[in-house]
Amino acid sequence: MTGADTISYLEPTQEAGRTFVQRDLAGPVVMLNLLRFRDVADYSGHPGLTPSRPISGAEAFDRYIEHTLPFLRETGGDILFLGRGGPFLIGPAAEHWDLAMLIRQANVASFLSFASHKAYRAGLGHRTAAVEDSRLLPLSEMALPLAGARR
Repeated sequence: MTGADTISYLEPTQEAGRTFVQRDLAGPVVMLNLLRFRDVADYSGHPGLTPSRPISGAEAFDRYIEHTLPFLRETGGDILFLGRGGPFLIGPAAEHWDLAMLIRQANVASFLSFASHKAYRAGLGHRTAAVEDSRLLPLSEMALPLAGARR
């Protein structure tokens, strides 16, 4: 996925944020993250975080996770799954994601508390430097249909 007509998604829009809050999700929320990394991290927008030598986007994202995890846990969240991506089995052949991540938050309020945490936001530049494109899909748990019916 390259070219001038390619759109990268790095931050939620105000409209997407409003829609997320208006969904009025109850209970735990799981965030499905799909991430594509830059070959070389771009810290031009965050010079105070620039490492002493050039690093890959994947390395910059590792720094982001290391910085973020204490704040995520402090606000009731945690990483449920972290896995290497690649091309789709079902999906566009030209599309790939380097990393898939599932983040669980206790509820929408804990996610909003995390996302606005000043100390967390101070390290957000590692994510910005790392990520070329991303998707973030909030999920709410639902009961399995006919759960327990097959015994």
